[in-house]
Amino acid sequence: MAALTRRDVARGLLSVPSAVALTVLPSLRRQLFAAGNPLSAAFWESAQTAIGSIAAGTATIGDVREWLESTGTEPTTLIDMHVWAEEAERSPLQTEMHGLLVTYLEDRLAAGEIGPDRLAAGDATARRAYVALQERWMTSPLPDGRVPMDVLLDEQDEKFLAEWDEAEAEALDELRAVLESVGERPLPRHELHKVCMLIRSALASPGWPGDLLTACGGVDPQDLPADDSELWLTLAAGVVSPVGDLPDMGALADTDDVALDEDSQAIVALCSIQHYDWLAAISALARGGPGTPAAEDDLAGYVTEYETDNDDGTTGDANLGGAAGESDDGDFGDGDSAGLDDVGLPDFAEDFDEFETRQAAAGLFIHVTALWQVLGAIDDDERLTPLGWWGLPEALQRAWAPGT
Repeated sequence: MAALTRRDVARGLLSVPSAVALTVLPSLRRQLFAAGNPLSAAFWESAQTAIGSIAAGTATIGDVREWLESTGTEPTTLIDMHVWAEEAERSPLQTEMHGLLVTYLEDRLAAGEIGPDRLAAGDATARRAYVALQERWMTSPLPDGRVPMDVLLDEQDEKFLAEWDEAEAEALDELRAVLESVGERPLPRHELHKVCMLIRSALASPGWPGDLLTACGGVDPQDLPADDSELWLTLAAGVVSPVGDLPDMGALADTDDVALDEDSQAIVALCSIQHYDWLAAISALARGGPGTPAAEDDLAGYVTEYETDNDDGTTGDANLGGAAGESDDGDFGDGDSAGLDDVGLPDFAEDFDEFETRQAAAGLFIHVTALWQVLGAIDDDERLTPLGWWGLPEALQRAWAPGT
């Protein structure tokens, strides 16, 4: 008992039902006092408030995390660009670094550099100092030379890339199955040649759309592919997965609080469209054939209505139609677990949520349809052309499987 820290006590209280925690609080306080480890009146008051709020169902996940962090040795969830995963979901590296940080904070607390009572009282200055202390540790080399922030972000990047590649492979398999069911889509060579003549002229001229197409496709306007099909597919694949940068994007990336120009905003929006959003849109167009509506609102509709063959019955949309994760504003329901109650929404609420999702998707696809018109994939009425019917599925496959 004499060695228990505030963090130990708080975690113990949170590990049992709130009603039980409230019952044992007084006896636990007496036992710690008798063991020569009384903690402080401010801590016990904060514990009574936090556990009482959980029992009453008024506490949010954010409230409880803030109370746990106010013990002075619990790392904050977000430190600069790193987010600690939930304990059960941490990798061995995260578990190791989290434990080392806890030990460091315990040492700083013992040295009087952390004021837990001020943290419990919500002192903003103490909170900033607490976060700054963790940031310094995260960005300083350990005795073995590793920098915690660097190795954690490297691991996070590796995980993201692996998940991205997996999603891409799954979406590509599903796209190929769709195209197999659609059958042959002939290449309109005369239309392709006419469009490519206009495209070559646009790429040779500064401004929109040449600069944006050049950045998306990663091409050199002075050394374009001679083959029309190669040029068209390179540019159309670049709309799906931009491979280059605009001339000034590198400078913007190193500058704070600088508004992006329209082309830079377009690149950001294109990069925000996820695999299953593309899969939904292109699958609908491939099945519909020439003349299929392809305005941004139409594409957004295809995204929100699309269903994949996932075993769990959910839609495959990874960006806009997927389930939202728990947020820090989730309520504690019965005092024993975090999260929102699984209750049915009124029909109007579900309709509004679908409308919001569709509007968000349409906002991303505005740049897509503008470039598709330049490429001749959709016409002035924003309907799929024979060239788009042939080329857009081919371009999507190229973006996801370069070299095939």
